[in-house]
Amino acid sequence: MYTLIAIVVLVVLFLASAIRILNEYERGVIFRLGRVIKAKGPGLIILIPIVDKMVKVSLRLVAMDVDPQDVITRDNVSVKVNAVIYFRVIDPIKSIIEVENYGYAMSQLAQTTLRSTCGGAELDELLAEREKVNTYLQEILDSQTDPWGIKVSAVELKHIDLPNEMQRAMARQAEAERERRAKVINAEGEFQASTRLAEAAGIMQDRPMALQLRYLQTMREMAAENNNMTLFPVPLDLFGPLMKLVNKMVEERS
Repeated sequence: MYTLIAIVVLVVLFLASAIRILNEYERGVIFRLGRVIKAKGPGLIILIPIVDKMVKVSLRLVAMDVDPQDVITRDNVSVKVNAVIYFRVIDPIKSIIEVENYGYAMSQLAQTTLRSTCGGAELDELLAEREKVNTYLQEILDSQTDPWGIKVSAVELKHIDLPNEMQRAMARQAEAERERRAKVINAEGEFQASTRLAEAAGIMQDRPMALQLRYLQTMREMAAENNNMTLFPVPLDLFGPLMKLVNKMVEERS
């Protein structure tokens, strides 16, 4: 009886130490007497007690925040930059045997790469060409982590904190740019209006009837308003003989 109980206990202990269950997103790197056998999973895994050792590795996408880094850009502007990195393990064996702690190693590599990349760019490039900087960072990190069995799928700059003096300078620059555009638009409008008026004056000069119609339209607009003043337009041609007579009298006296 005691022998049977002992056997049952041994079997239970053996199964408890030998059976492992891995989720769909997990892989188990199996070490047998210190040597890597292969990566198993997902599902039910049977190990040899004492001889085999399993290390779990997750294959899910990881989003890692990079701590804010103090960076001096190529045009000598001090900024703080932080980013987020999206990566996943594609080779579980390499991620275990090639690097001690791939999460910590990725964080340190991302910080140094972020400082060097942003330090080699100007502030305008960081602000206006962020996608270009993101792509460049992703390519560098992906190439350096490939021996670790890690794939960097994306890198995104999150915040670029500028000094207060630089923020005020950029605000003044933006305001000056808006004023410049407003003046250009105003000048363009005045130029177009003066061009149209010159064309209208030429038409009225060639066609005196058009000028008379303009007089009548002006009188109608004034009559529609509530006022006590009445204006009668007098053609300037009526003053022509009078002006000639005055000029002739002045010439005779002189």
